[in-house]
Order: sequence, then C-alpha cells, then structure tokens
Amino acid sequence: MRRFFLFVLIGIIVMPSAVFAQNAAQAVSARQQALQNQLSAIEGQIAEQQRLLDVAQNQHQTLQSQIDAFNAEIKKTQLQIQAINLTITKLNGDIDVHDKTLTQLSAQLEAGKESLAQIMRQTQMLDDYSIVSVALGSEDVSGFFSDLDAFTSIKSSLATSFSRIRQTSASTETEKQALQARLAEQEQLRTIAQLAKQAVQNQEAEKQKLLKQTKGIEANYQKLIAGNQKTAAQIRSELFMLRDTAAIPFGTALSYAQAAERATGTRAAVTLGVLKQETNLGENVGTGTWRADMSPTRDRPVFAYITQTLGLDPDKMPVSRKPWYGWGGAMGPGQFIPSTWACYGGFVNVNTGTCTPTSSVGGNAFWQGPWKYVASKDRVRKLLGASVPSNPWDARVAIMATAMLMADNGASAQTPAAERLAALRYFAGYAGAKNPAYAFYGDGVMQFASQFQQDIDQLRGY
Repeated sequence: MRRFFLFVLIGIIVMPSAVFAQNAAQAVSARQQALQNQLSAIEGQIAEQQRLLDVAQNQHQTLQSQIDAFNAEIKKTQLQIQAINLTITKLNGDIDVHDKTLTQLSAQLEAGKESLAQIMRQTQMLDDYSIVSVALGSEDVSGFFSDLDAFTSIKSSLATSFSRIRQTSASTETEKQALQARLAEQEQLRTIAQLAKQAVQNQEAEKQKLLKQTKGIEANYQKLIAGNQKTAAQIRSELFMLRDTAAIPFGTALSYAQAAERATGTRAAVTLGVLKQETNLGENVGTGTWRADMSPTRDRPVFAYITQTLGLDPDKMPVSRKPWYGWGGAMGPGQFIPSTWACYGGFVNVNTGTCTPTSSVGGNAFWQGPWKYVASKDRVRKLLGASVPSNPWDARVAIMATAMLMADNGASAQTPAAERLAALRYFAGYAGAKNPAYAFYGDGVMQFASQFQQDIDQLRGY
C-alpha cells in the first residue's frame, strides 16, 4: 500500500507539463488567426485611404480637394482605431492563455513540492536507523532491500520530475513577464486610440466649419484661403504648447529647433511635430508624481539624483502618470524616462562609469546606483554649449534632446520614411515601431511636421 501511494505521488509530478501550454495555445489559435486576417484587411483599407489622401493633397487646392482630404483622413483614422482595438484584443488572448498555463504549472509545482516533502519524511525514517539494524530486524530481508531500492528510485524520479517542472515553470514565468510588458503596450495603444478618436472629432468639426463658411461655393473658399494667410509676425507670436512646462512663442521654439537641426540633422519641423504630438498625448494621460508613478527600481533612484543635481524638489516636478499597468515617470516636454535621460544628461553609475547596465552589473543592482554627474558625458550640454547640467524640463534643453533622440533613431536622414520611423521609435522603441497599430502616432507627427514646415517656409519667404 505504501509503495502504491508513493508511485501515485510520482504520477502527479511527471505528467508532461508541456501539454498545458499546447492545449491552451490550440484553444485560441483559430481566434487569433481570424483577428490577424481582420487586421490585414484593415491595413489594406488604410493604405487605400492614404493613397486617396495623397491624391487630394497633391491636387490644386480647391474646396472639393479639401473636402476629399478631410474624408480620406477621417476614414483612415477610423480604420486605424479599428486596427488598434483588434491588436488589443489579440494581446488579451495571448495573455489569457499564458496566465492559465502558468496557473496550472504553479499548481502542479506545489503538488510536486508536497509530494517530495512526504517522500523525504518517509525516507528520513530510514536514515534514523543503521542499515544493519533495520536489516536484522526485518522479518523479510529481501523485502527490506526491495523497499530500499524503491525509495531510492522514487527519490531519483521525484528529483528529476521536480527539476523538470521547476524549469518549465521558470520558462513560463519568463513568457508571462514578456506578456505583462505588453500590457504596458496595451495602455499605449489605448492612449493612441483615444487621441485618434479626438482627431476624428476635430477633423469632422473642421470639415463642417469649412462647409458652413463657404456654403459649398468654390469662390467663397478661395476668399477664405486668402483671408486666413497669417503674417510672419502672427506665426512667430503664436504660443507653442509644451508638455509639463510653460508655453513659449512659436518663434522661440523654432529658433531652438533650428539650432538643434544644425547640431543633429533632425529637421526643425519634425522635432516640433514630435513635441506637439507628445503635448496632445499629455492631455489624455495627465500628470503624475515620481513616488506614485515611477518604477521604484529602474527610475526612482536616478530621478532623485537628477533632481538633486539640478537643485530641484523631486516632489514638485511633474512626470507622466503611470497607466493602469506598468510605469510612467517620463520627464518634461520630450518625455524622457530618467533611466534614458541618464545617457543624454551625463549621469553614470559610480561602480561602472556608464549610463547603462553592463553584463557584470545589471538589473536593479545597477539602477540603484550610486550615481554621479559627469559634465563631459552630458551630451545635451555639449551641443548647447551650456555651463550648467541639462534640465529636461527646460524648453531649450528639451527641444535639443528630442532632436538628438530623433537623430539617434534615424531622423537625420531627412526622408519622410526615415522621419516617420524615427518618430515611431521615439514612442514605442525599435520593436514597437514595426507594429502597424502605432501608425497613428507616426502619421500624426508627420502631419504636424508638414504644417510647421509650411510656417517655416513662409517665414523664409518661400
């Protein structure tokens, strides 16, 4: 009976754990494929609307071409919202599968631990006696050795099975962590979707306003265009809004962006387009605090040192609010997280002398510091020719840093494709930039850049 019980315990543990993951994945594969098919179809429709938009914008400026452009832009944005929502649904399916798999594996692991504990308690009884005394006291010597062999075999099997389950669970936990990181991606997508919905409303309102002003008559439209031409003085004096800091005159912002263009190669209009898009995002995600919204291991220690170096009160400095999942804590108009700003603002780990983890010192141990400021490594300060540490909340510093990061992302090539890709990398990183669901961010930056370029050209007398 004892031996039967022990082998039953082994049966609990050695059940192939991979079956859980396989069954769970198969359960949703058809649904995921259907969602991908819908996404592919929508992406084709978005491309068609972009083609129509390009045609309308390249035509001679007429009332009808402007209305066509509005309609194509609205339809394209609505399709992008659908693509975002489908992507979120796909992510939810993946996360659910892996969460269930992990739960099953964790339960199996706990059962294995308990079984192993029971066997260890049983075998400990043998360890309390010498083999000779147990053997001489046994009525059946052959039975004693059979039991001893059984225990040895069981312990070996349990150890092997337990190790296998532990490895499987660790692997699944790694998968879960990767998927949990995508929950932050979901939040970004929700923010983008909200911004896109707002854009649709604004575009529709602009279209209706135009129709009301012109009464659908081409001559009225041409008069309206002529009357809406801004003077150079008006362009320069208009306020340029910046996230988490005071607005500045457009002329001032432009002078900062043009200096950044000379230093980095990123077009001034593109830098201003990124900052405009980030300001619009800020209206949707609000402002947070470093203690509540910032990663306690990756960002809080270096943030505390950054503000100390700048002579600022960390509790009074605005940072981005964290989403329902993940972390916020991005700083200033350019929305740099502290651990990224370290490499632009000259902050290095005392132990390594670098701003990023090395193979020998990584993870939380690196980000905990201690930190120091090294003026020679302050990249922004060098380009500005400044005499003080770079402050990410300062408009001039933020504009230069944004242009630098965009250049690092490839914008200095100054082609539309390179600039759009750089903007997507700015928002979602190199991997996320390839996700079609983020297209609205890149398209928005390029649209703003086009508008700013028109103002810049007018100021130059083109």
